[in-house]
Amino acid sequence: MLRAFAVLLALLIASPAWAAGFQYGTAPDPDGKPIELGIWYPSDASVSPQALGLFTQQVAPYAAIAGQALPLIVISHGTGGGASSHYDTAIALADAGFVVVALTHAGDNYKDQSLQFTRRNFTDRPRQVSQVIDYMLNGWASRASIDPARIGVFGFSAGGFTALVLLGGTADFNLATLFCHDHPEDWGCQGAKDKAAASASDRKPVEWHHDPRIKAGVVAAPALGHTFTKDGLAAVTQPIQLWRAERDQIAPNQWNADIVKAVLPNPPEDHLVPLAGHFAFLAPCSEALAKIAPYICQDDTGFDRAAFHQQFDQALVEFFKAKLAPP
Repeated sequence: MLRAFAVLLALLIASPAWAAGFQYGTAPDPDGKPIELGIWYPSDASVSPQALGLFTQQVAPYAAIAGQALPLIVISHGTGGGASSHYDTAIALADAGFVVVALTHAGDNYKDQSLQFTRRNFTDRPRQVSQVIDYMLNGWASRASIDPARIGVFGFSAGGFTALVLLGGTADFNLATLFCHDHPEDWGCQGAKDKAAASASDRKPVEWHHDPRIKAGVVAAPALGHTFTKDGLAAVTQPIQLWRAERDQIAPNQWNADIVKAVLPNPPEDHLVPLAGHFAFLAPCSEALAKIAPYICQDDTGFDRAAFHQQFDQALVEFFKAKLAPP
């Protein structure tokens, strides 16, 4: 009994747990509108229920940060999402000792859909993430607590595509055109068709923005996987944790995550989630959100999103702890 207690005590000392502090922020973007941020971080302060859009989260608002040389995780949401889309995952990471920043992508969020499904959106997204990293390392009030050598990214859907580009991926939009010609019923192709005029006006050569500061990535239900070839992902050699939903009807695996898995130069840590649909990786819905957007809140019979997120969040924590461990 005493030996077991000693082992438990040693584990607690070796892996301290904090509460999650939280604050809003804004990152400047010289090429666009200021970028709205949600920032979670370790804190010794007591938490309380706090509103976050249509959610309620248990955090310590604007509390002092705890710890030094902390790793940084950036979260890139999917089409039409926002900084709150993965708040539960952000809290789990902050509780485990990470600084987490989630941005609301300009032109592709729940308030502003002006760039959705356009070429500019997919080229702007990675650049916006880098602007946020710049801010967190150089402008954020608690920047001295971040270790700039330990940065990771988590991206869902369009955010998964964003993460792959940041990590060195180069997409081929010609493949998207061919894919939509053969699969006009695809959800993404339907959206792109509606924005065809906007896309047609932007035919300048694509310049993909990569960020070598990012050392590991979690990619969930990536969109536009069919735009990546073996050569296009050849430079993505960082550790990748890949999540696939078994019943994904928005970004079907065979045209997206399965392709990414097959062409990555190094095998990712792969997770196929039984019974899950595309939106299973979003935070469990509140009643208010379910009334406004029921299509992202309805899971198939037999799938418990809240229970899944306990496993999902812990898996992300363990992955980033291992891959962003201090030297």
